[in-house]
Order: sequence, then structure tokens, then C-alpha cells
Amino acid sequence: MSDAPPTARFDTKIAVLVRDDLPAWQRLNVTAFLASGISAAHPELVGEPYADADANAYLALLGQPVMVFEADAATLRSAREKALGRKLSTALFTAEMFATGHDAANRAAVAAVGAQDLDVVGLAVHGPKNAVDKVVKGAHAHP
Repeated sequence: MSDAPPTARFDTKIAVLVRDDLPAWQRLNVTAFLASGISAAHPELVGEPYADADANAYLALLGQPVMVFEADAATLRSAREKALGRKLSTALFTAEMFATGHDAANRAAVAAVGAQDLDVVGLAVHGPKNAVDKVVKGAHAHP
């Protein structure tokens, strides 16, 4: 018999898709921003704060895994449409946001472009596992 805690099973899934032609620093930046969007929209997904054995306090993290995928531009466009069609919680990052310097400018950059013309470089979705799996179909695990 093992002393390890049982593996948690989640009814929902968090997936982040990043465009496969971005430099590494942009992929990491986009992933961080998108995960923060899911956290902000779903505070119930955030676990309890951490502490080490010396009583140093650390911030709480998402309480379930975040699956990170990469995909080409066409797959990202399709994923965005599927996510919105399925009414999943969706966070978006567009290429134009790399040229902005703050949150209000990011929102303005997205608002200035019609949905079909968005240059999507990243997308995060949260929802039932099966629905999220259908959204990320065609993407593959980030290396």
C-alpha cells in the first residue's frame, strides 16, 4: 500500500495553445498572460497558499494542471471559433498585443479588429474535458 495521496481527477480542463512560429520568450509570455486570464475568471480553480517547512509563505497556484499546446495559425483560428461556439471560458492573445505597453492598450488592440481578422497567437480555454479536447484537436503538446 502506498503512502502517496490519490491522484486527483478533474471534471474540467485548462488548455493553453500558442502559435508554433513564436520565439520562445513570446511563447512563455503568452502562456503566462493566458493562464492569468483563466485564474481571474475562475477563482475557484485557485488552490490554497503554499508554505515551506521554515514558514515562508508563497502565493496560491491553479489547483489543476494547465496543458500547453502549440499549433499553427489556422489551428488557432479554428480553436478560437470552436471555443466561442461551445461557450467555453476563453482568453485571447493577439500579435498586436506585443506592441502595447499596458492592459488598456491590449484591450484597445483587440477591440480594433474584427473577430475573423484577429491575428491570434495564443488562446486559453477552460471547460468540460471533452469540450476542451475538441477545441484543441489538431494542436500538439508543446515540447
